[in-house]
Amino acid sequence: MINCIILAGSEGSQPGNINNKAFIELKGKPMITYVIDALRASSSVNKIAVVGDKSQLRGLGEQVDTIIDHNGSMLDNIKAGVTHFREDQMLLISTCDIPLLTGEAVEDFVKKALETGADICYPIINRTTCELVYPESKRTYATLKEGQFTGGNLFMLNPAVLDRCMHIAEQMISYRKSPAKMSRVLGLPFLIKLATGRLTIGEVEKRATRLLNIQAKAIISDYAEIGNDVDKPEHIQTIQKYMQKNTGYI
Repeated sequence: MINCIILAGSEGSQPGNINNKAFIELKGKPMITYVIDALRASSSVNKIAVVGDKSQLRGLGEQVDTIIDHNGSMLDNIKAGVTHFREDQMLLISTCDIPLLTGEAVEDFVKKALETGADICYPIINRTTCELVYPESKRTYATLKEGQFTGGNLFMLNPAVLDRCMHIAEQMISYRKSPAKMSRVLGLPFLIKLATGRLTIGEVEKRATRLLNIQAKAIISDYAEIGNDVDKPEHIQTIQKYMQKNTGYI
């Protein structure tokens, strides 16, 4: 079994006049509660810690094992959570905004990730899979040689390699809106192949492995709920529709 951290930092005003998207209500329950329930339903997950503003999160009470008080950037919160579990060999990290997540989806990702032996594993979901299960959801897809994929909101990390990754991760976030600066990190040939859909999953893995000085692997998931996060008000409406159709969400 592995431990898990949920990132639930405050992100400013959210729909419903709340300060933290973790507490957006869906069918009368805070969104983060559905994520916790899915993690608890997986036999792969042991302890669950939530990282964020403790004054906002203390209401979770006994639903989680630990609340880690931190309210910086996403990377700051990841570092705070990983530091808490720094002796672990692998750690599962989740966002708080994937309320359709299921224990089965968690189980599948953890199993596949551990089998790779990689230091970091990130799920990707094929567009066909997403649109078959959630046809009304609008996601952003990257075109690779193997197809169109969207990223998931879980990942597995070896805590021992975090310090090696932080500098590059900070650069990627800082440069994400500047193609010129991003090309300095990823390389122009890489970006050109990505833009033209000629890049393979294996090439992305190799580039990430070289940049981060760790072993990185992409995990193709058949569970669209891993990538169905809440970023916009319209996402809330769409997810509520799917919850209404599925009597499992009470």
